[in-house]
Amino acid sequence: MQRTVRLACPEDADGLVRLNREFNGVVDITAEEVSRSLRLGPELVAVAILDGVLSGFACAQSFTSFCYRERQAEITELFVMETARGQGLARELLLLLEEHLRRQGVQSIKVITGGSNEAALKTYVRSGYIPKEHAVLYKELGSV
Repeated sequence: MQRTVRLACPEDADGLVRLNREFNGVVDITAEEVSRSLRLGPELVAVAILDGVLSGFACAQSFTSFCYRERQAEITELFVMETARGQGLARELLLLLEEHLRRQGVQSIKVITGGSNEAALKTYVRSGYIPKEHAVLYKELGSV
């Protein structure tokens, strides 16, 4: 079984659209939009390829704020296709993003995931993340 974990490139756009549809149910994002985001956006996107098939992805963003001296970061997405789970791909995706964030000066990373998503929680804890008690609030602003 051949596996590769690396940063995404614009040529991964079709596969990322497919995985994002499966993970988030998003159907209105095009490969062109994904490709442009990969070329121009500040987001880090890692992909896992198993036997030539794009089988997982993870996204991270880092930013500065006057409120903190250190650069802040968040893992915003982590998904591995069901058929590719249990092989350590999620952990490898996280390790790759962590290394790139470390190079950007990030010293800590936060993750927000569903409290009932036991598989995700187990993956993050096994990767060294510590659960914290926080309230996550959400509000739709609508279109401008």
